[in-house]
Order: sequence, then C-alpha cells, then structure tokens
Amino acid sequence: MKIAIVDDEQDMRQSISQWLALSGFDTETFASAEDALKGIGPDYPGVVVSDIKMPGMDGMAFLKRLMGMDSGLPVIMITGHGDVPMAVEAMRIGAYDFLEKPFNPDRMTELAKRASQTRRLTLDNRALRRELSDGTVLMRKLIGSSPVMERLREDILDLGQADGHVLITGETGTGKTLVAHALHAVGPRAGKSFVTVSCAAHEEEVLATMLFGPVGEGQDLPLMEQARGGSLVLEDVEALPQGLQARLLTAINDQGTPAETRIVAICNAPEPEGCETALRPDLFYRLAAMRIDLPPLRQRGEDILTLFNRFGEQFAEEYGTDAPEVAAQEAAQLLQAPWPGNVRQLINIAERAILQQRRGSGTIASLLMSDNAEITPQAVGEGKPLKEYVEAFERMLIDNTMRRHRGSIASVMEELCLPRRTLNEKMAKYGLSRSDYL
Repeated sequence: MKIAIVDDEQDMRQSISQWLALSGFDTETFASAEDALKGIGPDYPGVVVSDIKMPGMDGMAFLKRLMGMDSGLPVIMITGHGDVPMAVEAMRIGAYDFLEKPFNPDRMTELAKRASQTRRLTLDNRALRRELSDGTVLMRKLIGSSPVMERLREDILDLGQADGHVLITGETGTGKTLVAHALHAVGPRAGKSFVTVSCAAHEEEVLATMLFGPVGEGQDLPLMEQARGGSLVLEDVEALPQGLQARLLTAINDQGTPAETRIVAICNAPEPEGCETALRPDLFYRLAAMRIDLPPLRQRGEDILTLFNRFGEQFAEEYGTDAPEVAAQEAAQLLQAPWPGNVRQLINIAERAILQQRRGSGTIASLLMSDNAEITPQAVGEGKPLKEYVEAFERMLIDNTMRRHRGSIASVMEELCLPRRTLNEKMAKYGLSRSDYL
C-alpha cells in the first residue's frame, strides 16, 4: 500500500518516508500540495500524509480538494503545536486523523497501518461494485462450454433485456445470486438500484418493515422504494410468510406494466417443485413469468475439469505454490462425483488441493474420498460414455499445457508429441484459443 507524504520541509518528508519505508510501506514524497495533486487521483491505492501549514495551497485547502475528488481517501494531517483546533476542523472536513508535532514515529506507523486497511477495504468494495455492474465481467464468471451453460448465458442475455419478473431456481451452490447480478447488469436497468434481501434471515414483522415500511425517522427507505427503477432480489423466496406474500402480490399488481421495480426471486428449495408449493399460486405465476433453472454441476461434463483448473490456478497464486497436475484417474473421479454442493463445493476441494500441494502431501483423490468432502469416487452421479471422459481429460490436458507454456505452440507440440495440424484441430474442437494463454 502506498503512502504519499506531502510537506514543504525536505527533512520532515525524508524522515517520515524513511520510517514508513522501514515499516514496509511504499512511499512517495511531494514538496507541495500542487505537485501532489498531479500524482494523486480518485482510487489512489494508498494513504496521504500531509502537513497543514504549507506555502501556496495549505493543508486545509489540499484536504478539501482531495475530499472533493475521493471522499474515501484516508488523509492523516500533521499539525504544529497550537494548531489543534485547525486539526479538529480538518477532521470535520474528512481527514482520517491528525498527529501533533513532535509525534512518536510508532504512532505514525500505527495510524498508517489502520488507514491502509481502511483504504484497502474501500477499494475492494469499489472494485466489487464495478464488477457487479459490469455485465461483460459477470458473464465471463459463468465459466463453461457445456451445452447447458451456453444455454444459460443465452437465457440471461435474453431475459436481461425484458421487464418481467424472474424466478431463479437451482440446487445450493450453483450460482443463483451471480445469475441475478448478471440479469441486472446486462439489461436496461444496469446502473440502477440493485437491492438484495433474504426472506429467511428476518422475522416476519422485521421483514415487512424492511420491504414495505413504514421506517423510523432517519432510517433508509423501504426496500421496494430503494429498488425503484432497478431490481429487488428476494433470496430464499420460498421462506416468505403467507401474509407478506399477499402484500408483495399487491405491490407487484400496483406497479402495472412495465414494472417500476423488477423482482428477481431466488428459490433455494431442495426439490424443483418446492417453490411452487411454498408460494400462493397467483404470486408464484407472477414471479415465474420468466424462469431460469440453473444446472447442477454433475450435469456439466467437462466444465467440472475447467472449473477445477481455474480455481486451482487462483488459489495457487494466492498461496504462492504450483497448481497440482490432475492425473487421468483423478479427472475421472472429478467427473463422476455427484457434487451435492455444486460449484461451491468444487471451490472448497480446489483450495484444499492447493494447500495439500504446498505441504507436499495428499492427492486430489484423497480429498474426494474424505468424509468432509461429502463425496466419494464410488458414488457415481449420472453415467457418462467413455468417449466423454476421454475428451474431457484431453481438453484439460491441452488447456493445462498451453497455460504452463504461456501459449507457446511449439512447446505444447513437443510436450504432448502432437503435430501442428492435430493440435490445431483439437484446440478448435474444444474451443481453446492461443490468445487466451499469451
């Protein structure tokens, strides 16, 4: 995390910079506020430490400029003796904290660490919000080339442009909330309010107030109002109490067509018909005017290996180790497993495989057979032809080799003992492109 140090006194700049650098920070110094503004912009990846009394633009004016540009930027102000009232005013404007000269260097380090943590959280939240509003990014997260995933992406693009309410069903861990975000992000409501609430997480009275009001003085608007013009996602809609089902139906009917607020209902009932039996028929058919049924992982064929590789690479980078090579037997076991926890469970297995790899012990097969994984290679899901297993493993092998050699066709040909034409044909067959690995 960066620390920008702004002070007209060179000795002070260098002293603070050297101390914070020894504490592990990446520091940069500026002799004036004017110079600092040239290098500090919105989403600056760090913290600003600034003196208050400087020639030209002083610290207070500098602070106001920074807050106007990015109100979430932590700014630590340094003040001389007797300037505490000015520092208090700086806090009112938006400064993170202030230090009075002469200050304890350890106190500076402590403040810088806390401010950096705050900044990191702010930037992570902003990145997440941008990601969740970017339909292209979200669609790329729906990894897989199986027919059911191709159809799912097409359904999201089609229904995203429509105005009707949507019911999303599927087993736990299949990515229903991600699909809800994608539906919102690829349609005309992108950029408008996206509000989520779990119907199973609140008592009926609390949920009623949250959805419809009235709310107390100084509190946020009811969720139906907050989501006006955008989307309201009702997670665990099967848990919505009967009384609130009637109020929700009335609210939907009062909106007319097109709906001011689009309702995206997510059903987590274990059985496909669970949502229909839990909701009153008139509400169910209003919510299910458009419907997306997410496929379970066991029906996605070679996507299982693709996902395992992707998540394995991510965790390998995070933990600073190499992703394990998947043997043919292990690939078959991954494909055969019933995956009751679906993608969420696969992510857990991939992370544990990387942790095992870092320790230098254990196999993917041992994870699949462990009681904690809730699956065994013997507990075969839906049977698959041998040809499907062979093709899935072949695709995974080419994909892994291409990634390891960063798209070098010559290196892949040599390792796999394949002529150029055969490799090209197989890459085309499996939808693999060299540009993805460069």
